Amino acid sequence: MSVSHAQLKAFHAVAVHGSFTKAAERLFLTQPAISDQVRKLEERFGVLLFHRNKRSVRLTDLGERLLSITQRLFVIEAEAQELLQDSRALQTGSLILAVDAPVHVLPQIARFCERYPGISVKIETGNTDESLFRLFNYQADLALLGREVSDERLISLPLRNDPMVAFVSRSHPWADRESICLADLDDTPLVLREIGSVTRQTLEEEMAGAGFRIRPAIQVEGREAAREAVVVGIGVGVVSAAEFGADSRVCALPITDCKRRLTETLVCLREQSSRRVVATFLEMVRESLV
Repeated sequence: MSVSHAQLKAFHAVAVHGSFTKAAERLFLTQPAISDQVRKLEERFGVLLFHRNKRSVRLTDLGERLLSITQRLFVIEAEAQELLQDSRALQTGSLILAVDAPVHVLPQIARFCERYPGISVKIETGNTDESLFRLFNYQADLALLGREVSDERLISLPLRNDPMVAFVSRSHPWADRESICLADLDDTPLVLREIGSVTRQTLEEEMAGAGFRIRPAIQVEGREAAREAVVVGIGVGVVSAAEFGADSRVCALPITDCKRRLTETLVCLREQSSRRVVATFLEMVRESLV
């Protein structure tokens, strides 16, 4: 019994986007057409691939297993399409990057967009775990990680290695200081990133190793939220020196006895490293590091 490519494509779109409506928009079809393709696939094999209700669509166990297959199927299909389009010198296509901190690759992205204006580039932000999840689930072509990951499935390109710095608002008592030490952070109200943040994990390990206590003032998601919490005086923030940026509302304080450093590593799936768009971007990044 053969499997319809159109039906698999409709299933895959719904599974990836979590919605029949979004899948229809992605495939430039109507929502009833997508629903009909999925229904026919389920009826043809007498299976249930989605749990449906008025508010959400959720994969069944069988649907999860089928998704792992269609992910590989459509990656291979994309590779075949790129191979056939090589002579077009990257005139069309897309590149998706899942990154923990866009600032580390924005210059390379700018050069890539200038050189290949026909390629649609999309940046998905999240912490390292979220970025790695997107990569392994074929939702991104490359990922920028805030820690080194040892995995044979990946090809890695180290980009940076920077110290952590604390930062406070201009009205904070420490604003006139040139630096602090870990003891200063002991039992001090801290603005902490979400669980899964490499910055938070590194700070916690450094403080514990020195015998000091972490006192959370607030937990926030993302660097921008952390910065705004520090600006209004909720607590002291910690960030990679490379990501501090320019903001007159806050000042950076090197942590003199902090030994740990924060890295940034660009990775791709080994199985996708030969794709023209991925290989080209990696080569451009390598050139910028020379």
